[in-house]
Formats: sequence, structure tokens, C-alpha cells
Amino acid sequence: MKKQVEKDHYKFSSYMSKQRWASMWNQVSEVLEYSPGTVLEIGPGPGIFKALVTQLGMEVKTLDIDSELQPDYVGSADCMPFCDGEFDVVCAFQMLEHVPYEMSLAIFREMVRVAKKGIVVSLPDAKAAWPCVIHIPKVGPFNFHIHSPRVRLKEHVFDGEHHWEINKAGYSLSRIRSDLEKVSGVTLIRTYRVNENPYHRFFVFRKSSFKD
Repeated sequence: MKKQVEKDHYKFSSYMSKQRWASMWNQVSEVLEYSPGTVLEIGPGPGIFKALVTQLGMEVKTLDIDSELQPDYVGSADCMPFCDGEFDVVCAFQMLEHVPYEMSLAIFREMVRVAKKGIVVSLPDAKAAWPCVIHIPKVGPFNFHIHSPRVRLKEHVFDGEHHWEINKAGYSLSRIRSDLEKVSGVTLIRTYRVNENPYHRFFVFRKSSFKD
């Protein structure tokens, strides 16, 4: 695989929208749930996740095929140069869709292999959903989505970056979830769409061998 975008693609003014900030909050929150000492991020993009989590006292390493992004390791994620269980948490945010589907599953299997406690992934969910919030006095905000009534899934057209997306034809949520859950040694804890950015869907997994 070759890199798909230049480093300038990740300029703060054009890349880090408020919706991405909301998604990043979930990235950090989900990783912190495992109280990790070591974290591996696949596809670091602008490097903001690493900067944030490092400030919270964790050791974060990154891996990417693009050396211009200055990852700690340059290489392909489907064959990582790490030992089994080398990192407490392994994560990939809006990254797996940038490779063909079968390769994305191979990468996920590698993520499971090198993780000790958990794996956190976010992927694009193409099904239209409109975020809503109702503030209930003395209770607080109640967030929910209104989903599109569309039944037939749209065909996905490669745009130079995404090879596939959840809820495009052939890539239903049920198929993606099933394929990820079939990977040996891991259990899906939860999946959800970010309230403020429903295009981003999270999958949080726990290594079956990990005990609190």
C-alpha cells in the first residue's frame, strides 16, 4: 500500500472540525477505560491523539506507512514487528477503511495479536443519522439520533481514500460486526455512533485472556 494523502491533508484548519474533536474525546475516553501503560496507534494522522494521551502519563507508539508523518514505526499494519500482547491497548481511528476490506481484517487480527487488554477502532458509518439533544431539567441532556428510513444501501465508489464504509452495499453493519467478532481471542464490548459526529462509529473490544 502507498500513502493516499500528503501531510498537508492534516492541517488543523481544514482537518480538525468540531465534529472530529468530539470523536477524539471518545478515542481518549475509550482507551483510558483500560488504564493502559502502553498504547499503539495505527495511522496517527496529525498526531493529536498521541500528544493528548502522552500528557496523561501513558507511553504511546505509532505505526504508519508514511514516514512524513513521523510515526515511531514505519511499516504495514498487516504484519507488525511486535510480540504478542506487547501493548496494553491497540487502536485505529478512521483508518481501516483506507485499505481493501480483506486487508483491513488482516490488520485487525494483527491488532488483536499485539494487544494485551483491549482494542479500540472507529470506522465511517455511511447510514444517514441526524444528531439530536433534549435537555431534561434536573436530569441533563439526552442525546439520540434520527436515522434515515432508507432501506437499500448505496454502492460505494472508491474516492482515492476509502475502499469501503459501513452501511454501503455489501458492507452492512451486521456483516462488519460479525467479521470482527469472528477474530479469535477478542470480545466486542460495545459499538456506537458518536453523538456529535454520527459518521464515526466506535467498536470497543476486550482481549478474552485479559482479566481485571
